[in-house]
Amino acid sequence: MVKAVVDIEKEIIALDAELHADLEALLLSKGSRQKHLWGINLYLKKNKKDWIEYTALINIRPSLNNKWMEVENPQIRKKIEEIVRQLILE
Repeated sequence: MVKAVVDIEKEIIALDAELHADLEALLLSKGSRQKHLWGINLYLKKNKKDWIEYTALINIRPSLNNKWMEVENPQIRKKIEEIVRQLILE
C-alpha cells in the first residue's frame, strides 16, 4: 500500500510517506491549497479498478461537508480517479 495525496486543482500527486499529513504538508509548501488536497491509499498489487481507497485522516473536513475519513463527494472521487489514471496508470 502506498499513501498518496492528490491536489485536485493542480492535478498533481504526492506519494509514499509514513503519514498522509506529511504529503499534505509537502504540497502545501509547494503552493497547494488545503481544500483541494485529498488523501488516498493505492494498492498496486490489486486489479487497476480496485487500486484506489479514498480513506485518510486528512479527509475529515466538516467545513467541506466531508465528515468521515473517506472522500464522500462522488465528483471529488471521480476527479481523484481521473488524476491517478492519468499520472500513474497510463
